[in-house]
Amino acid sequence: MKIGPLDVPTPVVLAPMAGVTNAPFRRLCRSFGGGLYVSEMISARALCEGSEKTDKLASFAPDESPRSLQLAAVDPLFVGRAVEILVSQNRVDHLDLNFGCPVRKVTRHGGGGALPYKRKLFRAVVQAAVQAAGAVPVTVKMRVGIDDQHLTYLEAGRIAADCGVAAIALHGRTVQQLYGGAADWTTITRLKKAVPDVPILGNGDIWEAADAVRMMDQTGCDGVVIGRGCLGRPWIFGQLQAALTGLPVPDPPTLGQVVPMMTDHAEQLVSWFGEHKGIREFRKHTAWYLKGYPTGGEVRGRLGQVESLRELAELLFDLPDVELPTFNWRAQRGHTRGPQVVALPDGWLEDPDDDRTADTDAETEDASGG
Repeated sequence: MKIGPLDVPTPVVLAPMAGVTNAPFRRLCRSFGGGLYVSEMISARALCEGSEKTDKLASFAPDESPRSLQLAAVDPLFVGRAVEILVSQNRVDHLDLNFGCPVRKVTRHGGGGALPYKRKLFRAVVQAAVQAAGAVPVTVKMRVGIDDQHLTYLEAGRIAADCGVAAIALHGRTVQQLYGGAADWTTITRLKKAVPDVPILGNGDIWEAADAVRMMDQTGCDGVVIGRGCLGRPWIFGQLQAALTGLPVPDPPTLGQVVPMMTDHAEQLVSWFGEHKGIREFRKHTAWYLKGYPTGGEVRGRLGQVESLRELAELLFDLPDVELPTFNWRAQRGHTRGPQVVALPDGWLEDPDDDRTADTDAETEDASGG
């Protein structure tokens, strides 16, 4: 798959996820297979203002290539400046624009999945990023719309293509759906037909490699985006690489094989953040790693409160070497909430052609990471 000048050997993209897709997790996932591994969401305004937190989130490991970063923006001026900073300092090889975030603190200011409804503003933000990026490819990630009465994906897709984006990723849910119900893959098919000359990436409900093959076969999309499906399952990228290149797909590892991955992941987080923060960042991953494996509830609870690498090693040593039962291969992990009442700025739905700039509070330091 080609993303502008980038050759992505396996047409798979790691979806940006707050508190998850930091450099250590990206490195771990990359060790299993080729693809495009995207950072957590970065606030364009916070980056322009020199936020220390945002700058850390926008950092890459020295051996990371290509360096892929997602920006959240509601103001063409800020997104243009942020892209100029990143490109002039040679900090990125690929930029993605977030127009799909369903989180209330973002949409209530007109950001994320709310923004494509404002067609002129959407065009201005995408145009500013593409123009400032130069040779660095820019992609967009979006949802189907705000709700079933306010679908935006087809028009937004055409606008993005007209602005010169290198690819478009579509999550087959509305902002209102959040993570509930089933992703509507037919919307990916329609977008591919509406924008045939731009690579289309499908997102939503890919829990194992066979799902990715099925999505590409059913929709005609050019690649897939993996979000919740890789939580606690970094090896899925190896399975995807095999499935999409016609090789036999390996079975999930036994829990005895997962333990070294957990240890490696925790050690990388500690190296990146320091032990106090790193081990706390790892806690949430323990439940995802163990999801579906027959282990006791007591050890799960203790792993969720682990305080040090030493304690982690002691707890992992006692885990049994058991297989992941077939009926749990598709066990869902991460968010399952939805539907929700969508938070929007006052009067947001009154006029889709209103080109007023959205509330730049959507781009504060707190927005970095989602």
